[in-house]
Amino acid sequence: MSDCADMSSYLSRCHSCRVESGCFMVYDRPNYMGNQYFMRRGEYADYMSMFGWSGGIRSCRMIPMYRGSYRMRIYERENFGGQMYEMMDDCDSIMDRYRMSDCMSCHVMDGHWLMYEQPHYRGRMMYLRPGEYRSFRDMGYGGMRFMSMKRIMDMC
Repeated sequence: MSDCADMSSYLSRCHSCRVESGCFMVYDRPNYMGNQYFMRRGEYADYMSMFGWSGGIRSCRMIPMYRGSYRMRIYERENFGGQMYEMMDDCDSIMDRYRMSDCMSCHVMDGHWLMYEQPHYRGRMMYLRPGEYRSFRDMGYGGMRFMSMKRIMDMC
């Protein structure tokens, strides 16, 4: 029903789950670190093979319902450097839309977003809530290039 930074205090292992309401991000490491996956209402009986995870869910974060406007600025370089584009809707490819080959920082002004490492909302993902994200590399995503972004709307 809420965020949990370390599931091991409740379960020694978690390899399946059911989301009864709302949306969650689940992580394969404690303290909301490591690989992330978005879950909405439904059953996830064998998500281990779906995600390619070996250690199970270690932490989870509840995504609050949001019905306002969406606004995010993406930047080509760290610390809000290089080309900047402001987004208010989903983008299935920053390369196709903006001719931008990399996104290394962003500022989420409104709404909750998912960023994906591949175009068309594929590959590993990262959850972003309102705030400044000056360096994806410093956040542990140094080897990833984010190429598509999607708003988390009331699809939960």
